[in-house]
Amino acid sequence: MLAATVAVAALWGPTASAKDSNRAAGTVSLSTLPQEAQATQRLIQVGGPFPYSKDGTVFGNRERLLPNRSRGYYREYTVRTPGSRDRGARRIVCGGAQRTTPDACYYTDDHYASFRLIAQ
Repeated sequence: MLAATVAVAALWGPTASAKDSNRAAGTVSLSTLPQEAQATQRLIQVGGPFPYSKDGTVFGNRERLLPNRSRGYYREYTVRTPGSRDRGARRIVCGGAQRTTPDACYYTDDHYASFRLIAQ
């Protein structure tokens, strides 16, 4: 779907949805993410336990930066930020029916202003 959006944007010029898709289209290797993000990803794969009560709750994608899916498809997980007194700005958002084997996971370090697809 993303390839089709990008192809249409190349032919017809950028649209709002193409721009939004591109903000979530960047990829990042799991091994290059902070150690705390790697630890969170490992917890996701084994189903927890998670350190924050909000971990695993539905992410509404109100920013519309991730591909459009039905409500409940995405779940968010906190990535610990050393020195932060609260949850901080870093999150991993995963989508899919199976929580421990998600279809895709995205990393944000700016509290949902941008996302990068995590490449395993």
